[in-house]
Amino acid sequence: MTAFAEGTLTLIIDGDVATLTFDRPAKRNAITLAMWRALPDACAAFASSDAKVLIVTGRGGHFAAGADIGEFEAVYATPQSAADYNAAITAGIGAIAGLEKPVLAAIEGACVGGGLAVALACDLRIAAPDARLAITPAKLGLTYSLEDTKRLVDAVGASAARDILFTGRLLGAEEALRLGLIDAVEADVPAAAAAKAADIATASQVTVRAIKATIRAILAGAVEDGATTRAAFVASVSGADFIEGRTAFLEKRKAVFPER
Repeated sequence: MTAFAEGTLTLIIDGDVATLTFDRPAKRNAITLAMWRALPDACAAFASSDAKVLIVTGRGGHFAAGADIGEFEAVYATPQSAADYNAAITAGIGAIAGLEKPVLAAIEGACVGGGLAVALACDLRIAAPDARLAITPAKLGLTYSLEDTKRLVDAVGASAARDILFTGRLLGAEEALRLGLIDAVEADVPAAAAAKAADIATASQVTVRAIKATIRAILAGAVEDGATTRAAFVASVSGADFIEGRTAFLEKRKAVFPER
């Protein structure tokens, strides 16, 4: 079912998996201000649904060719409009990054600028052999946000991040895979993303979401368990998922975890 539609941004729920699609194929899915503003609502619709995994993708052979440069004259007309535009982008990308459920980026063709920032806000990135990835503020005379820069550094390390940002150059899929910018190169990206999402959806969602939160804490600087992670472990031991997982192991069958 269609859970959210803004015209150029659509969220479809299909059982355990939701798909959020950038839908401006004539513009290689360049992201407009309206689309940035719609992202938090689309993410909220996914978060409140029964779907367990979100796939983010683009229609027409491209993921997203960045923010819509055609809007730049208007959105950067004044310091206030520039600040408002930046806030909309930050909120949109932050809505994806902040989801408790896992998110996959299914990347074909252009994944540039704001498009790559969106992909980096996802948990895993699967790309086609023809994917081309870049972050281009150095070619436009713009700076780049700390949050987006950190996600890039977390993915590829500081040295590779410097190269990508200092040059603004396009990376092919194989180089992006070698650097850790993406996690897999697949000839059939939609099928590969669907298969990965299905694998994640059959796992314990208690575990998946707790691990996502733990990794987020590690990337934010945590180096040892705190009250929250200790409490999560203790709660999991008496939870229905652990009881089912332990029972299935002893009975030598595949676990069927409760719906969440």
